[in-house]
Amino acid sequence: MQHLSQSPTDPAFVQDPYPFYARARELGDLVVWDEYGMVCAPTHRAVSALLKDRRFGRERPADLTPPRPAHLAPFYAVENHSMLELEPPRHTRLRGLVLRAFTSRRIAGLAPEIAALAHALLDAAPAGPFDLLPVFAERLPVIVIARLLGVPEDRADDLLAWSHAMVGMYQAGRSRADEEAAAGAASAFSDFLRGHIATRRQSPADDLLSHLIAAEEDGARLSTDELIATAILLLNAGHEATVHSIGNGVKALLEHGRTVTPDSAEAAAEEILRYDPPLHLFTRIAYEEVTLFGHRFRRGDEVGLLLASAGRDGALGPDPDRFDPGRAPARHLAFGGGLHFCVGAPLARLEMQIALPILFARMPGLTLAAPPRYGDTYHFHGLERLIVARS
Repeated sequence: MQHLSQSPTDPAFVQDPYPFYARARELGDLVVWDEYGMVCAPTHRAVSALLKDRRFGRERPADLTPPRPAHLAPFYAVENHSMLELEPPRHTRLRGLVLRAFTSRRIAGLAPEIAALAHALLDAAPAGPFDLLPVFAERLPVIVIARLLGVPEDRADDLLAWSHAMVGMYQAGRSRADEEAAAGAASAFSDFLRGHIATRRQSPADDLLSHLIAAEEDGARLSTDELIATAILLLNAGHEATVHSIGNGVKALLEHGRTVTPDSAEAAAEEILRYDPPLHLFTRIAYEEVTLFGHRFRRGDEVGLLLASAGRDGALGPDPDRFDPGRAPARHLAFGGGLHFCVGAPLARLEMQIALPILFARMPGLTLAAPPRYGDTYHFHGLERLIVARS
């Protein structure tokens, strides 16, 4: 198998990882990424196959789990109950309970509220050049998910800070300070939610947290630890990915002189997710000896799925490196696949499809006022600033 060397923290890679992905795809369905010491899948067919193969999963067997540092105990106290990190039967039970509360009807019913919030945020935007991320792209999804769950939206700044700190655990080259920040955030986040869960147990309301508490499957309900982990997962994933999707999407649209209308919003959102998605690397673990694409995986081996590379695979159609919001519905794996397909995908899509047309309608002639810059947060891929100006 071919090897490739590329630091995920190299400044050129941070700003544009796609040339590396193209080199990886040229070498085949599987390559070894030397800096991770891991086999990675860069092609669409390999990523898709590995997402769906039940011989691989996210939950590391107990005998293959290395000792965890004591200072990270609060972080793993949450992760140990997160359905993102679990496999059947626990994953099946948790996901089923969540989907009983997180229904498509409930999500669709948020459309007027998302639109009103988008208008309110743009009403408050500065008159001169401003950073779209903190003014619009960050605020909209975190307030929406806070309202949906039924936690105070005036704590949005805390929710953002805790979320940023926790997802720092997944970035390349994390430091001890990053780990301690993630553990502290997990502890504070858990304490915050524990109080709200206790309140909702006594006084249910028409919010997702109350519905999660009430959800039952075969007489089983979510425990307090499972409720906390699920709420944190929905808050973190429910806004981190959407922030990056909106930011990356506005950048691509402005760089290519494109706009979005209500009629074009669905296709534009899918093309954004194909062209420059928020999550680039998703790992899975082999549960048994498996031979795929000419490589023998041993039990416990990790494989990295390069989701963003899969979206640029020429096997999906012509000109994969061209941003074209008008192309036929884009095939991509930005939300994963198989058992772990993102439960928040319908909400993320709805937010993009509503927010982007409102932004371009309210600010015709929107332009980039400074070169956009991506943050050094791989395996997430999102901007650290997006300075725009209206004409």
